[in-house]
Amino acid sequence: MADGQAFVDYYKILQVSPNCDARGLETAYRLLAKMYHPDHAATADVTKFNEVIEAYKTLRNSDQRAQYDLLYAARTGFRFHADDEVDGEQTAYDDADAHSKILLFLYKRRRESAQDAGVGRYFVQKMLNCSDEHFEFHLWYLKAKSLIEITEHGTLAITIEGVDHVISISQTVMREKLLIGRPTDP
Repeated sequence: MADGQAFVDYYKILQVSPNCDARGLETAYRLLAKMYHPDHAATADVTKFNEVIEAYKTLRNSDQRAQYDLLYAARTGFRFHADDEVDGEQTAYDDADAHSKILLFLYKRRRESAQDAGVGRYFVQKMLNCSDEHFEFHLWYLKAKSLIEITEHGTLAITIEGVDHVISISQTVMREKLLIGRPTDP
């Protein structure tokens, strides 16, 4: 957005929260770009398609997004949470994402080596790039839900319940993708 132009709400265009992460931003972009693309006869809208592209180009670049967020906050009064501030909803979302990453990581390891599926805690924590306290929280939760276990060698491994959970989530995601790709009735 160049100086002198009217303020454009890129978050509204992409239909996402201003606190959304890069993955949420990309998901919204792909869905809307596909919907408004000129080749999609039922919902083609070149103007909206170009708006979606402009919004995504700005928000996907971390420097441009930071500048835009300052303008957005000034124009809308929206208060972005600081990194050290606790925002319950965002924290819970981040934790759910971390749990999914751990389970998928351990699932892949179990598939590669069913009899020796353990992974050292260090490697899992490094993959998450989180503090010791947060990592202990994630382990506590996943162990309490019986989704992971500590092997006799002290490594982390996914349980049968964990495998079932990963498969269930994967099926749900696949169904959602199929629904998103399905043309809508006029």
